[in-house]
Amino acid sequence: MACGFRRSIACQLSRVLDLPPENLIKAISAVPISRKEEVADFQLSVDSLLENNNDHSRPDIQVQATRLAEKLKCDTVVSEISTGQGTVNFKINRELLTKTVLQQVINDGSKYGLKSELFSGLPQKKIVVEFSSPNVAKKFHVGHLRSTIIGNFIANLEEALGHQVTRINYLGDWGMQFGLLGTGFQLFGYEEKLQSNPLQHLFEVYVQVNKEAADDKNIAKSAHEFFQRLELGDTQALALWQKFWDLSVEEYMRIYKRLGVHFDEYSGESFYREKSQEVLKLLDSKGLLQKTVRGTAIVDLSGNGDPSSICTVMRSDGTSLYATRDLAAAIDRMDKYNFDAMIYVTDKGQKKHFQQVFQMLQIMGYDWAERCQHVPFGVVQGMKTRRGNVTFLEDVLNEIRSRMLQNMASIKTTRELENPQETAERVGLAALIIQDFRGLLLSDYQFSWDRVFQSRGDTGVFLQYTHARLHSLEETFGCGYLNDFNTACLQEPQSVSILQHLLRYDFLVLLSLHLLSEMTVDGLLTTDVNKPVASSWPPATSTCPLREDKGGHRQGQSLGLKNITAESLQVPDILWVME
Repeated sequence: MACGFRRSIACQLSRVLDLPPENLIKAISAVPISRKEEVADFQLSVDSLLENNNDHSRPDIQVQATRLAEKLKCDTVVSEISTGQGTVNFKINRELLTKTVLQQVINDGSKYGLKSELFSGLPQKKIVVEFSSPNVAKKFHVGHLRSTIIGNFIANLEEALGHQVTRINYLGDWGMQFGLLGTGFQLFGYEEKLQSNPLQHLFEVYVQVNKEAADDKNIAKSAHEFFQRLELGDTQALALWQKFWDLSVEEYMRIYKRLGVHFDEYSGESFYREKSQEVLKLLDSKGLLQKTVRGTAIVDLSGNGDPSSICTVMRSDGTSLYATRDLAAAIDRMDKYNFDAMIYVTDKGQKKHFQQVFQMLQIMGYDWAERCQHVPFGVVQGMKTRRGNVTFLEDVLNEIRSRMLQNMASIKTTRELENPQETAERVGLAALIIQDFRGLLLSDYQFSWDRVFQSRGDTGVFLQYTHARLHSLEETFGCGYLNDFNTACLQEPQSVSILQHLLRYDFLVLLSLHLLSEMTVDGLLTTDVNKPVASSWPPATSTCPLREDKGGHRQGQSLGLKNITAESLQVPDILWVME
């Protein structure tokens, strides 16, 4: 497959450049595919070979590329060598390309691309990914959807490459809001309503107690006292809080099941209420803790009183804050998992918070703080159902299913299904995920139901439609031809384009990993592989891919490529939310 082609190219380059092939393999990248013309398959940037030279001593890059290309020769693997803007380009023998890629997809199945030599030097790591993190005792807000989708993508990506991944759902389950909720439930709560519809009832209680507290200072005082009791470990207060926690997690797990998401650990800020006091003592012992005139405790990260670099770590009453508990959680996770990397997936509004947390860990003496990374993302705007403004994820999931069912019913070619609601939800979720991954990670975007459910263009619905259509053809014609295909029948531009997209899959996996480390991952795997592969097939009314030659071989080979493509469209599923 691609790694074999790269090695062959690297071996020839190594003889000319007097460098080990292993040093060149990762420098040989897949060429972006053009819809207008057939392009080379791989390229070597000459600039990468001269990276140690300073700007003044660098020779002319284009001249160097031309000279290098002249020293190389075509062989049984490479059929054409050319130059681009500072690059040497390599075109793979088309029959060899066809045979190798198709056979590799058949042999590797869902592991296609992940056995590439590009990943052979990657050390296996222990990686912690914290994502989703809804607030306990509240219905799952739609604002946590992006964290859930992106965090699961990152966890799946790392896991697919063989890393040991721990998925943590760090719940918002502590703070003054639980003082309000505890007081509110004592005043306005009903046990039977709590058991029948827990999150809805707690939401109603929270709204009511907030309204009452605005006019009644005694309620606000009671809420403050309730939270203090929680911090001090009062048995009765903790029992009520624990009931809220258990009921909330039970509801969340039901929603995660619909999303196809799982976690290895459910924890929360509450788990670190005691350990946060140890953090405060450590900060104090290192002379980093400062008391303000209001009685709060702060850490001045600038050392010169810069207000923008001051982080508050304790309230005036001695209770902990979000930052303190995050410090305690990070220290505990290192003790527990000894991670090589820990990734926090939250919206970009928390960028400063994590910068301060990581900086405090470093000045506390934890060198491993450099292994911590925040992956921020932009905000989704305008997500509404037909009934108006949406605040809860379950409303969105129900809306997805409802709209997709209507779409399916309106299409004449839709088959009768055993469970149309389940199918509608799965197709709708895939459409939502593709829509979310289309833009840049840090960008806010305006949500549109119409765009999500478009059946043409770069959409999840079209991707699923293509996959279903290919499997339908497989069922109709069978698949006995897969182990005996004639590669000469698959040399037209359309087939070659599909093969080129499949060829560069391993490169896109690696590129996504690098972009993740730079916090700019933009869904390459769902758009740059699936979208063009799906859109390369003609409409259902087209007969071109199924035309026969005299022996019927053309039909069989085209169907073979269709079957391979159907399989390849499943490969990136390991990197999606859907499992």
